[in-house]
Amino acid sequence: MSVNMNHIHSQVMWNRLISVVEEQALTLIRTAFSTSVREAGDLSAGVFDEQGRMLAQAVTGTPGHVNAMSEAVGHFMRALGVDTMAEGDVYITNDPWKGTGHLHDITVVSPVFRNKTLIGFFACTAHVVDIGGRGFGPDGREVYEEGLFIPIMRFATRGEVNRDLVNIVRNNVREADQVVGDIYALAACNEIGDRRLQEMMNEFHLDNLNSLGEYILENSRIATLAKIAALPKGSFSNEMRVDGYEKEITMRVKLTISDDMVVADYDGTTGVSEYGINVPMIYTKAYSCYGLKCAIAPEIPNNAASLAPFDAVAPENCILNAQHPSPVAVRHVLGHFIPDVVLGALHKFLPDRIPAEGAGTTWNIQIGVDAEQAGLDKKESTQILMFNSGGGGARPEYDGLHATAFPSGIHTMPVEATEQVGPIVVWRKELRPDSGGAGQCRGGLGQVVEISAAEGYSMSFNAMFDRILNPALGREEGQAGLAGGVQLSDGTQLKGKGSRVRVPTGQRVVLTLPGGGGYGPVKNRDPQKVRDDVRNGYISTATAKDIYGVDV
Repeated sequence: MSVNMNHIHSQVMWNRLISVVEEQALTLIRTAFSTSVREAGDLSAGVFDEQGRMLAQAVTGTPGHVNAMSEAVGHFMRALGVDTMAEGDVYITNDPWKGTGHLHDITVVSPVFRNKTLIGFFACTAHVVDIGGRGFGPDGREVYEEGLFIPIMRFATRGEVNRDLVNIVRNNVREADQVVGDIYALAACNEIGDRRLQEMMNEFHLDNLNSLGEYILENSRIATLAKIAALPKGSFSNEMRVDGYEKEITMRVKLTISDDMVVADYDGTTGVSEYGINVPMIYTKAYSCYGLKCAIAPEIPNNAASLAPFDAVAPENCILNAQHPSPVAVRHVLGHFIPDVVLGALHKFLPDRIPAEGAGTTWNIQIGVDAEQAGLDKKESTQILMFNSGGGGARPEYDGLHATAFPSGIHTMPVEATEQVGPIVVWRKELRPDSGGAGQCRGGLGQVVEISAAEGYSMSFNAMFDRILNPALGREEGQAGLAGGVQLSDGTQLKGKGSRVRVPTGQRVVLTLPGGGGYGPVKNRDPQKVRDDVRNGYISTATAKDIYGVDV
């Protein structure tokens, strides 16, 4: 048996390149100031060739950042001009239409030089806790209200930091130390990537990334096209109803599969909202491609070539292709539903592969805490961002995952880390029994989260929640999960979206997160699994008897 040593050598270098970007991402986690980055992993990191094509991404990170960032580097190259770039440069933006969809995500790009020749780029993105303006919430009517807009520009030129930009940022955000610290962490993350890449290239005697890049992209392209070629051809449609803000939203997709392409077309989707739930196309495409790739070619590494056969289109000024200056601060609320929308269409011709709908969007809560008594805290206000996740949809052969952030992939923030940031108390953070949809395979459970200000402080929060009116649906006769809810501890019901919602002194806010849909007929569930669910506290004895017909 002959062995292609060139192939083995190239594969080793490919794996090494992935380890380089993993260290790049871990550097960002270790040095970041915001809990959204260092605790939840709301970030992305990747390496690109000299043409701006993504060669490798860190597994650590979110699809909305990674897949959007894969297009962002091209915007940097065009805006700044490759011929103006030099060693020591660092570039920055939070442009929602050229970055990752809203102002709270800062993208940093650094060129890589070897022997004074540009050979590629490192890029990374992180969600910062505050970017000024109205804060992280849905009530803006234009992007101008939502915070500081940083166009594509230089953060550092030949190693010299742009102090004017740093000064502008410091004077326009509430958490200046955190935000500026995160920007420096992003720059450091790319610098570490550069160092490790140079060490790798020294070890393998490489002058550039051209041959390795072509190997990666060509093999990824061939493997992805083979997966698409095996699919049934034609068009398949699906729609999903979600809460929206001022009215409910219908997200419609027609999925067209040809020999070498899968395209998601969102024609017929509801038009733009007056509020900040709108989604720029770069984010819609990122999550469309992610959902499709998860189902069709999950084992192929994410790069420019494995993403290229997947595309998304939408009419201008539908809510999934909002144009500037539409408000987009909480674009994730609808954006996180996109994979389930396209998976619903895939389910019609890929039976026994696609899970039921899940909670989808994360239940992010931005909390503002103020001292009620003088001398308690020298700061006028503290901003705290907390991520919470509902239940995942049941799979054809397995129960849904509890309290799991699909599709974003962010981590749940530890209560201890959240309470350390500011004067709040998390009284409860526990699984919500009976919230998973019933079925042969049960949907994953949501959570109950109960929060208040610490003694002597007052609290308000920005709500950006969904699936209160429209729960996650099951598949193949599986039942829907329970819808979510927001209320005060005295039972007062609150809206799912809004900014600066006051929590009266002595009260707590209680979030009941939605569960995932079930899969398959309820009658087919193994009675022993029902008993196990009761024993584990996932369902009540009443649910076991009334829905599953099992008397425990």
